[in-house]
Amino acid sequence: MTNYDELITALSPPEKVELLTGASMFALRGEQRIDLAPMAFSDGPTGVRGLEFTGGEVVALFPNATLLASAWSTSTAHEVGEMLADEAERQRIHVVLGPTINLHRTPLGGRLFEQYAEDPLLTGHLAAAYVRGLQSRGIGACLKHLVANESETERNYVSSEVSEATLRELYLLPFEIAVEDARPWSIMAAYNDVNGVAATEHEHVNNEVVKGEWGWDGLLMSDWFATKTAAAAANGGLDLVMPGPDGPWGASLVAAVEAGEVDEKVVDDHLRRLLRLADRVGALGRSRAWRGELPAPDSPQRRAELRRLATDGMVVLRNDDALPLPDAQRVALIGRHALETTCMGGGSATVRPPHQVSIAEGLRSALGDRVEVVDGVEVRSLPAPSDALEHPETGEPGVRMSAVDADGEVLGDRHREIASATVEGDSFDRPVARVVFAGRSAAGGRMNVGAIGTGAWRLRVDGEEVAAFTLTADGHDPGEATLIPPRRTVEVSVPAGGLVEAELRIVATEPVPGPDGVVGVLSNAIASGLGFKALVASPVPVPAEDTLATAVTAAREADVAVVAVGLTEEQETESRDKSTLRLPGEQDALVRAVASAASRTVVVVNAATPVLMPWAEEVDAIVVAGLPGQEGGHAVADALLGVREPAGRLVTTWPAADAAAPAWDVVPRDLRLEYAEGTFIGHRGHHAGLAAPPAYWFGQGEGYGSWSYEAARLVEGAPSPSVEVRVRNTAPRDSREIVQVYLQPTEPDQPVRLVGWAPVAVAAGESASVVVPTDPRSWRRWSGAGWAPLSGGELLVARGLGDVRHRLVVPDRPSS
Repeated sequence: MTNYDELITALSPPEKVELLTGASMFALRGEQRIDLAPMAFSDGPTGVRGLEFTGGEVVALFPNATLLASAWSTSTAHEVGEMLADEAERQRIHVVLGPTINLHRTPLGGRLFEQYAEDPLLTGHLAAAYVRGLQSRGIGACLKHLVANESETERNYVSSEVSEATLRELYLLPFEIAVEDARPWSIMAAYNDVNGVAATEHEHVNNEVVKGEWGWDGLLMSDWFATKTAAAAANGGLDLVMPGPDGPWGASLVAAVEAGEVDEKVVDDHLRRLLRLADRVGALGRSRAWRGELPAPDSPQRRAELRRLATDGMVVLRNDDALPLPDAQRVALIGRHALETTCMGGGSATVRPPHQVSIAEGLRSALGDRVEVVDGVEVRSLPAPSDALEHPETGEPGVRMSAVDADGEVLGDRHREIASATVEGDSFDRPVARVVFAGRSAAGGRMNVGAIGTGAWRLRVDGEEVAAFTLTADGHDPGEATLIPPRRTVEVSVPAGGLVEAELRIVATEPVPGPDGVVGVLSNAIASGLGFKALVASPVPVPAEDTLATAVTAAREADVAVVAVGLTEEQETESRDKSTLRLPGEQDALVRAVASAASRTVVVVNAATPVLMPWAEEVDAIVVAGLPGQEGGHAVADALLGVREPAGRLVTTWPAADAAAPAWDVVPRDLRLEYAEGTFIGHRGHHAGLAAPPAYWFGQGEGYGSWSYEAARLVEGAPSPSVEVRVRNTAPRDSREIVQVYLQPTEPDQPVRLVGWAPVAVAAGESASVVVPTDPRSWRRWSGAGWAPLSGGELLVARGLGDVRHRLVVPDRPSS
């Protein structure tokens, strides 16, 4: 066993402190004197991106977290962890920054797509399985974000105001389950404050609960640029500041130790935890043997796995004998999301995949010329990079990016597939002063041409300047300046083969003060170098009325119309919350127009989070496809054609209207966001009558089976009972069911809660006996002085809380 104390003693206080701040954006320093090798971290919610934020290696793009969670399968989560470990090892990454296990408190949260669910028990068990899978192969997991980080608005400044009972019973519970059941090697502290104290310096949460009560021995790192103090954060339990090489610790923390503000033993504990992490991932005292010959992102094995995982999580919300699609039918596939399927969300979860298969490509591959594809209405309000341009020399999709120094010398050219770049994504001998994007338009015509990213821009078509403007970030949020950069377009005529150029002069501006007087660390000045830059060129949209007319004609002539609707990274993204659940653009009008003309209408919802569907009763089938990853189109085709059953269940309650949820607001008042609903979020609050009945309940999903629940009985046991249920598949095809068990406690101030579930596959016409264990951590409440058992109540055996099949009375349980 490694003697960490001996290694720590060999270092001086400045040397110790230096190791506790990152060496770069995603890497840590090594120290030869103690045989510590550098370590590499990578974002990883939907793929292991690597050490570059954009323009890095091609990696596998997984289905998003809510889609994976919708399978309600710990074996699936474990498999995903193993696959991500392969992706990490192929790039020599030591720690994957995931899973994200904050809860879906309000459906407006912009980052919900990379979080599992609204329920803490489901989230915790899936997270534990993911961690076990990842760490079984020597790659560290990082639970994030600790804690009460359920929305993005003012996330660097907001204080989440949460009662201790709510914190313990809801928001800390997934972390507690994952820590107890899987022992993750690291955790990430959030941007926000919790009850007025920054998460990175929260003595109660970090030291008293996580490291104290739970006995967790891992490393607590900051979210990127989240640390605001030296002494307070060090004393408050933070072990590592990210990123580096600069930060609030360094000389300031050394001075705090010398002044007696921080005991050197505290620094030693932080370093001990860092060394323990290094030891676990093979970066201490030995050279890690990285495995070779791992599946490539576009290998047949990986493609088949990702396709299966995506289909397994898709949720059938309605099916009036329309699915699976019958053989030999003519299909009209309609909608912008059919052609430009959203396969991943925005922000730090983005990766560079080998491809992203659209629904149109998937159905065409399966059905050939029986599919007619028709574009839909515009779904974006902001310009986005597209494939409308080609490299001026090679003709490849994308553009040429040229970096120029202050003397006008070209430092290098790069091919960019989607007309985009980040200045820091390439290494050049001298600083970059200007960047020139250039591409030719193959089709020509009226186009929206513009730019994304901070700096001074000039736009040219065939050498003639058509616009000049300077873009700066409006807000003070560090993430917004880089993850959601400013953008602008102008409408111009471009001849076929015309050369479109966008020249960017990097402009550094003054830092923008935050609302509490704190200067944003990622101001416009830094965003000028770090932020996403892109040349935008896309055809001017066809008027909506013309699009609807074309769609109606196609629907009328087909046997079945499949309409793809949904959201994009404008709504499902880090750094920004939603303001409505309505589908953007005229998508509701498109669905209604098609449904009025088609013999049968199937709607595919390409969104990870709830949307309003005012037309739900007018269509024959609804399938929620989530953000399905790189094989998304093939996975949707498999679901629609019945090649594989879309047997998922919702992991978030879908409200019937805007604001019709127990928790709604994401906008803080005076930088305070009150969690006033307490423990009654989502299905818990709806069931208690704190909000109108939802459109679709947490746990709801039809699959392609039909089920009778023939019997259910309580099985007493310690430390908590189980429920035995006999189910029968009454459908003419094999199917998979998720038997769910909820507890309605006797105590009137306690919400209903999920206490257990079990998946079961049953052949057509057959029955099976299913034993559902309940988790003892669901049979307690926080009393103020500590945990106390719930006295009893009623167990609900259900297919989602909207479809309860059996009720079992639970005898009063002992008080201790």
